Amino acid sequence: MGMSFGKYVAYRLVNAVIILFLAVLLMSALFTKLATIQLTDQVNSEVQQWVRSYTQTHHEKPTEQMIEQYKQSRIHYYHLDQPYWKRTWEYAINTFTFHWGQSFQKVFGTTVIVDQIKTALARTILLFTTAEILVIIIGLALGIKSARSPGSLLDRTISILAMVTTSLPMWWLGMLMILIFVVYLGWLPITLYSQVEVSGWTNILKKMSLPVLTIVINLFGGWAWTTRNIMIGTMQEDFIMVARAKGVPERKIIYGHALKAAAPPIITMVIFGLIGSLGGAIITEIVFNWPGMGRLYYEALQLNAVKTMMALNYMFAMMTVFSMVLADILYAYLDPRVRIGAAARS
Repeated sequence: MGMSFGKYVAYRLVNAVIILFLAVLLMSALFTKLATIQLTDQVNSEVQQWVRSYTQTHHEKPTEQMIEQYKQSRIHYYHLDQPYWKRTWEYAINTFTFHWGQSFQKVFGTTVIVDQIKTALARTILLFTTAEILVIIIGLALGIKSARSPGSLLDRTISILAMVTTSLPMWWLGMLMILIFVVYLGWLPITLYSQVEVSGWTNILKKMSLPVLTIVINLFGGWAWTTRNIMIGTMQEDFIMVARAKGVPERKIIYGHALKAAAPPIITMVIFGLIGSLGGAIITEIVFNWPGMGRLYYEALQLNAVKTMMALNYMFAMMTVFSMVLADILYAYLDPRVRIGAAARS
């Protein structure tokens, strides 16, 4: 006997929270080691700065006892005097509850990590999610159109385009687009891509144009080809043949029967595509100087901002787990047999 839809949703959410926390705990164990090295360097730097400041103020150097006393106070401030396992646990709890604190270096004009990620995430959604929505719409439309007439000129053209565009590295395609539209044709000013920040919605939309075009060209073929194959397989099913034998209009068969039956894998692609777009892309954002999540991660790596890297890894893990749970819930909604399988395993 299968479980109800509400119980299935609760079951999947509880599982997701447990998996996410275990992932955070594992990441904390790794990042605490890096944080220890960084904080030790920070303590030494602060001690040296304090010694210089004391010497200038009192016209004499502090004693070794005073230096050691100040150093121990800083070690206690950064919790370096606590056991490794305790710091790992506290780091995991703080990360899991979004208490990310501040980084030592400014990124996007602030040291508050929550603000850094909010700024980067909004910009990544503006660029990558917009592009992903266009990719999905174009890919689905072309894939369904191609599946209606397999072997036609359109079908063969889409298949070739899918292979060519998908095999091109996105960063290389981006550089090619800048070379053509900015350097040779001069349709867009070079200043849009030579600096990270631009002001005004007009300039932002202009700056978005090339990366959006690059992402769409790079990804739409793969979407169209995958949708085509799913639809062709579905349209060979018996219930489609029966519908055709009954004289049901072809348009109704495709959009009313075949597309509904092919929905689960397509929905999975849509969910992973949209949520995956929130993570941005490091190299693509660097090529176009776009200040999103990918660039934030790059800046964090350059500045050795351990807390920022940990928070970003947590965000990426959360997006992955959330997208899998959402796909599972939609599967269960569309196909009740999934709930029966879950009930049998639990």
